[in-house]
Amino acid sequence: MTNPGHTNGRTKSRGGVEHRPAVDLAGRRTGSRNPTRRTSLHLPDGMAMGDWERWGQHIFVISDASAWWLGDWLIYGQENYPHRYKQAIENTSLDYQTLRNYAWVARKFIPGRRREKLSFQHHAEVCGLPENEQEKWLSEAEAGRWSRNELRRRIKLHARGEDAVPETMYVQVAINPERRKQWQEAAESSGMSLPEWASATLDMAAKKMVEVG
Repeated sequence: MTNPGHTNGRTKSRGGVEHRPAVDLAGRRTGSRNPTRRTSLHLPDGMAMGDWERWGQHIFVISDASAWWLGDWLIYGQENYPHRYKQAIENTSLDYQTLRNYAWVARKFIPGRRREKLSFQHHAEVCGLPENEQEKWLSEAEAGRWSRNELRRRIKLHARGEDAVPETMYVQVAINPERRKQWQEAAESSGMSLPEWASATLDMAAKKMVEVG
């Protein structure tokens, strides 16, 4: 006999309110009272560092892919529902200008030209360039594993006629976990990655020392 309180894995309370089982990002039931939702991410207690890192990569791929998907989605609407697609967008919480920016990049880079190893933002950086230059910069960014910011910096140097990029030196610093946590929080509050924040902080400190001296 079918239990009226269960329907396709969903349960209903006595008040008739339907509850979905808690699931993680892979769709597995977690049995947790704090499931992953649109506004929160549930991670299990005791997760290994390697698993936590893999989740971060997984989330990044979804985030980066969503920009391409939304751009392609808007292009499809423009081409197939030219008189109605804007109304459909107004019925959602999507920002039309943001979607137009996504669509602009998506139009510039048909799927066959999109580079899996580079982010959507890498492609956006070179959108205003001729196609041959787009390919040149993206190839160099891919080969050099440049961040979006590094790609932007090199394009600006090139535009100023400063093709010679200063040799990069790498400095290793040994810090304890507590200091690393503090530095990471400071970097995030500044909207920078930890290496970018450390470099900017050292530059400011050096400038003050020179001015005082």
